[in-house]
Amino acid sequence: MAVVAHAVVRVAVVEDHQLYREMLSSVLADQAGIEVRTSVAGAQAARAAITAGSVDVAILDVELADGNGVSLGVQLRRRDPRIGILLLSGLDVMELLLDLPADVRRGWSYLSKASAISVHTVTAAIRATASGHTMLDPALVAKSVPRKGSSLARLTPRQLDVLQLLATGLSNAGIAQRLELSERTLENHLNSIYAALKLPENQNSRVSAVLRFIEETSHG
Repeated sequence: MAVVAHAVVRVAVVEDHQLYREMLSSVLADQAGIEVRTSVAGAQAARAAITAGSVDVAILDVELADGNGVSLGVQLRRRDPRIGILLLSGLDVMELLLDLPADVRRGWSYLSKASAISVHTVTAAIRATASGHTMLDPALVAKSVPRKGSSLARLTPRQLDVLQLLATGLSNAGIAQRLELSERTLENHLNSIYAALKLPENQNSRVSAVLRFIEETSHG
């Protein structure tokens, strides 16, 4: 998956709740640097409207009346490897990202409708996803706790802070700024985290770390 090179991120909204779809599309259309290319109610309409190269990010409701947003996202990604997928759900089910096929794992993000997400959060998720990052709902990340005995539980408090910010889609520069670290120090922390988690080689370390975060935390 390639990083979006142009300034405007083109998005598609796939949501079967008409009012929510229209509100989301209208709000996004007013955001600088975001262009809503298509807005449809279901999986069948999405497959017809979202062609290869037509959008950079597809915002998909997980629970569609005529299909599943995760399955739809896999189909869209395999048809267009550059497209990013942002999942929305009324339930806290970010664990769905753990079941993604290995060939499409990069550039998926998840936001919960139940966490009262803001416009800022949605636009940040769109931009992170368009850049190939994985962003989790910040409200869910904030209340996630490492499971006892897990590899996350063995991280230092600072390493866990870094990993949580990485899971919210921040770039290295953004994490370093938030924690008031130099980027070199931040890189050292990330390398130590990847080593501590014993992440698989030949895979995207950032994505693998976020998936491990999902796997080894619980949230209320």
